[in-house]
Amino acid sequence: MLTLSYMEHGVSSPIRFDDFLKVDIRVGTIVKAEPFPEARKPAIKLQIDFGGEVGVKKSSAQITRHYTTEALIGRQVIAVVNFPPRQIGPFMSEVLTLGVPDAGGEVVLLHPSLAVPDGGRMF
Repeated sequence: MLTLSYMEHGVSSPIRFDDFLKVDIRVGTIVKAEPFPEARKPAIKLQIDFGGEVGVKKSSAQITRHYTTEALIGRQVIAVVNFPPRQIGPFMSEVLTLGVPDAGGEVVLLHPSLAVPDGGRMF
């Protein structure tokens, strides 16, 4: 039997369930989207409403291949809300909006398949 390490498959090393619980991943609704021409790579500045407990947070996302600013308004997305803010050029990104690559490596946003209340935590 051949045993390969996790990294040979492109998979990260195993973590404990307690480590996973430290990552606060929530659903929110995009309430504002605007071009981010100052970014090194094409991006869109987002304001995402995560409901009462978290509120509205800002994010920069390199999603210009599949999304327009107009089409993003009202869309629910999934984001990590407990990373420290990160300066991206002149913009302070407060959450990490999650996506996966399509066949060409372009970002496709993660979202719930049904409408859910903003602020819901992933489990």
